[in-house]
Amino acid sequence: MPACRPQIRMSLLRKTGAIRVFVDVISGRQFERPGLGELIDHARAGDSLCVTRLDHLGRSLKELLETVGNLKAHGIRLVSLEERIDTTSAAGELVFHVFGAIAHFERRLISERTRDGITAARKRGRRPGCPALDQETISATQALVQAGLTAGQAAKQLGIGRATAYRIDKAARRGHAAGL
Repeated sequence: MPACRPQIRMSLLRKTGAIRVFVDVISGRQFERPGLGELIDHARAGDSLCVTRLDHLGRSLKELLETVGNLKAHGIRLVSLEERIDTTSAAGELVFHVFGAIAHFERRLISERTRDGITAARKRGRRPGCPALDQETISATQALVQAGLTAGQAAKQLGIGRATAYRIDKAARRGHAAGL
């Protein structure tokens, strides 16, 4: 069941009978999640936390185990739709631990392969990552922002990444503030 896009996840949760949906719109690598904290404050013993996939609850086995332990301490059961896990039974808890360990193993493998690929590319004389922007693109971005466009609009117009345009704008503002 491909539930990767936010609209699909929300729809799936609503179909499952979710009464209230709590959302964190931050990187999964960060463990501070205000939406999860709000859910735990709101939920009562006997309530269920339903997620579409376990990896949406934590990025490491340690995080998953801590989160599930915290939920269990509050009497909140965990249900994962894609993996069909319900932690209220002993079998469900066992399956959760096995799936969590496998997910953690997969993330570690991906990370190791990425590191190995970058090292191999560097040995071949290649520089991984995006190529450096030329001064013309940087100047054009700054000019568009100074003309009143947002950094996002300038990025779209120039065909560069939005984050890149924001970094250029931020650097330009710092440079002007420092008198450069």
